[in-house]
Amino acid sequence: MSAEALNPRNDQIITTKAVALRVLPIAARHSRELYLSGSVSEIALAALAVSYFAIAALVRRRGSMLATVAAILGAVGALCGIVANVFGGINLAAAATAHVTKLQAARFLTTSFNSGAGKAFIDVYAFSEFVAPVLMFVALWRSRLVPRWLSVLFLVGLELAEQTASVGLPVSLHSWRSLQCPWSYSPYGSGGPPIRRIS
Repeated sequence: MSAEALNPRNDQIITTKAVALRVLPIAARHSRELYLSGSVSEIALAALAVSYFAIAALVRRRGSMLATVAAILGAVGALCGIVANVFGGINLAAAATAHVTKLQAARFLTTSFNSGAGKAFIDVYAFSEFVAPVLMFVALWRSRLVPRWLSVLFLVGLELAEQTASVGLPVSLHSWRSLQCPWSYSPYGSGGPPIRRIS
């Protein structure tokens, strides 16, 4: 989620021409940062999809079914987030620096965001990023795999990180630490992924 720190402040979903015309000049000035944060975000979300299954594999007996559901939902949501982040980062940077008029760039962006596919990807991503951590929290709590305070820290850290606005590095690092902890209490080894929320 540290890629969020690279984004211009107050980045947002572009659903109207007025918003597009307002953010295009900002994106043009920060196109390199948008390309970089978008690329890092794709990698981070792919790692998140894998991490959900890794956490679910640690949960045995009590909570295992719920952990599996959380992992599937979280992974599908992360994959939708990869597509959604292309809309919000890479496409924005490309449109802002393309040799077209601002109105043409704005029309391209609003069409992308308002398309049926675009809305579906964003909606699934938004739903899963809130629900999947809650389900995994309940699964970890019931399994008693980790101390219960750590299950709470996992949920709170992840939910707060998902609400982090642009330039939100401190909360992102907090979320990273909370994700690392379940492995440190497990006999299966250590590791864990960074995560990012769509702007």
